[in-house]
Amino acid sequence: MMLDRGLVFMSDTRTNAGLDNISTFCKMSTWEAAGERALTLLSSGNLATTQAVVSLLDERTKSHEERTSTLLGVPSMFQAASLVAETLCEVIARHSAEGQQADSTFGATLILGGQIAGGPPRLFLIYPEGNFIEASRDTPFFQIGETKYGRPILVRAFAPSMSFETAMKLLLVSFDSTVKSNLTVGAPFDYHLYETDTFEEGPRGRIELDDPYFQKIAQGWGDALKDALHSLPDFQLPAADTD
Repeated sequence: MMLDRGLVFMSDTRTNAGLDNISTFCKMSTWEAAGERALTLLSSGNLATTQAVVSLLDERTKSHEERTSTLLGVPSMFQAASLVAETLCEVIARHSAEGQQADSTFGATLILGGQIAGGPPRLFLIYPEGNFIEASRDTPFFQIGETKYGRPILVRAFAPSMSFETAMKLLLVSFDSTVKSNLTVGAPFDYHLYETDTFEEGPRGRIELDDPYFQKIAQGWGDALKDALHSLPDFQLPAADTD
């Protein structure tokens, strides 16, 4: 999400190929050239696809001959998003060439955010087809993966002026609602906070399911919902017809 203060990223770590094959993998990657740029990528979809994309992006940053066409060399966030989109299409096309169905099983969706010197922080949602859209004041946050359960909370409570601390609380409430509704999403949760014009990786960490703060948030949110429900007027049933 985009705040006045900077960018906030959070991702769960659950991947599954059926209920009997659930694993934990990090879905967040970062690249940094201290003082010049900091970028964060979140991924959702087929794990082989997303890992291949991240590996290609990472390997190419280590090739000095091609540095200008890598995440550490492109001059703007728009070009960084274009590069990530091209890499995603490249990986999916490779799957297709091997006889796999890229339009379904091997698809992936990505969120790229960050800042490159000379421009403001920017946030992009990148689709499997290689096209992408950018966050704005009208659309200040993006979700990928399982979105429907946690989105109403974000829509109602988000404000661009909120602090990083409040944003973390909001995201954890959103994830808690999703976890309770869908088995494909689960802790631990990875997060990264990027502050505008620092051009370096900000606070980053992982919140486990048994983290005391997360447990307090989950319990408190459940209790608050019950209190809010009880505080609302009861529905008045129509009077029974005695005729």
